[in-house]
Amino acid sequence: MRVKDNQPRLLESLAGWCAVQAPTNHLDTVDRHTHGREEHRRVEVFAAADCLDPDWRPLIACVVRVTRRTLCRDTRTGLWRQRREVAYYASQIPLDAPACATAIRGHSGIENRNHHVRDRTLGEDASRIRRKPGIVARLRSFALNILRAHGVTNVSEALYTNALSLYPSGLDRLSLIGDCAEIRLHEAGSRIGVRLP
Repeated sequence: MRVKDNQPRLLESLAGWCAVQAPTNHLDTVDRHTHGREEHRRVEVFAAADCLDPDWRPLIACVVRVTRRTLCRDTRTGLWRQRREVAYYASQIPLDAPACATAIRGHSGIENRNHHVRDRTLGEDASRIRRKPGIVARLRSFALNILRAHGVTNVSEALYTNALSLYPSGLDRLSLIGDCAEIRLHEAGSRIGVRLP
């Protein structure tokens, strides 16, 4: 889990610990496959020890420092600008550097595939529902799962297309009866029933 500014004491103690200790393991990677950008990453793993607050010691097994140096090419001038970012992660299990790098990169895929779609396409951040918002969040998840089960890769386009058609993308009928929802699908001719809390 990434340690951010909302935990300032923990972030300071991890940064201080990593500044004075030698890493137990490290991995250097270069990503040149992005257009107009080159990213150099250094993932360093540190064993967690007495630097941590006693409340955190049983929860953190290792500390990971990721240093990203990104070169971005300006298309107008052709010059490269450099950006540098250092991020700290806390892990409950001891991992080596390649496993940490894979987990961190994999988490950004989850962010792009799920949270970004919820925020941008479904407008979850702009939602003004204050009473039992978890019910609507479950319905959003249900809708995303139905679209993805039908092979939809562009959720925004699918929502637009479905809004224009009478029976959207294989849905024969969606009915809400009392506290139950029923969805009937064209292809399978089956029903999916969901009980809402």
